[in-house]
Amino acid sequence: MFTTTGRVGASQTGANGRMKLPSAIDAIQDCSTFWMESEPDFLHFLTAHRLGMFLLFRQADLIRLPAYGEQYRVTTSIFQCSSYFGYRNCVLYGADGSPCVKTWSIGGFVSFESGRLARLPKQEADKLRLDPKIDMEYLDRHIVLPEISFHPLPEFPVRRGDIDFNDHMNNVRYMEAALELLPDGYPITGFRIEFKNSAKLGDILYPSLTETEDAAYVLLSNREGTPYAVMEFLRK
Repeated sequence: MFTTTGRVGASQTGANGRMKLPSAIDAIQDCSTFWMESEPDFLHFLTAHRLGMFLLFRQADLIRLPAYGEQYRVTTSIFQCSSYFGYRNCVLYGADGSPCVKTWSIGGFVSFESGRLARLPKQEADKLRLDPKIDMEYLDRHIVLPEISFHPLPEFPVRRGDIDFNDHMNNVRYMEAALELLPDGYPITGFRIEFKNSAKLGDILYPSLTETEDAAYVLLSNREGTPYAVMEFLRK
């Protein structure tokens, strides 16, 4: 398990005085990335073989978001690793030590040369320290879309500020863009995101939205309708 700490600052705080959801997921993502420092042999193997870990799926359960000025702690732990995928939990805890956001995610080992999934040798996977899965409801990694019409919304480009060090749109920026499309005050209790394709600088995203009694669904797609990301925002 790897841990980072922080304090909710003004740039992370929304109009309600609490940490913005994208800021909370940014903190979780940063902890996930810094986790590499706790596994130097694994990091060396990835670097030497030009491999990266790309996020394929994330589920988050929202209990509460910390208030402005509140100290918080984030933990990252790996609970399973296969030839092509790693499975992790990340939890953001508030100042009282109780969980605020619980997540699990799947990352794929990807070759920077080919852009395709790459096999991790078993001897390398066996070196990783595994922890027990945290207690949460693990929903399916594949989001089944409702059989109702999606409403197209105005397209927008991927901006320079959306790009991360892997030279594509940072995973949290998809969610941040989708939140702008939801009704104001939409009561999110959790979400799932499937990442299908990597959007890059200058790509145009074509969003569409639909709602059911329990959730809102957002697609961010290319002109041909192939999704970059599929998102489900739960409200109960």
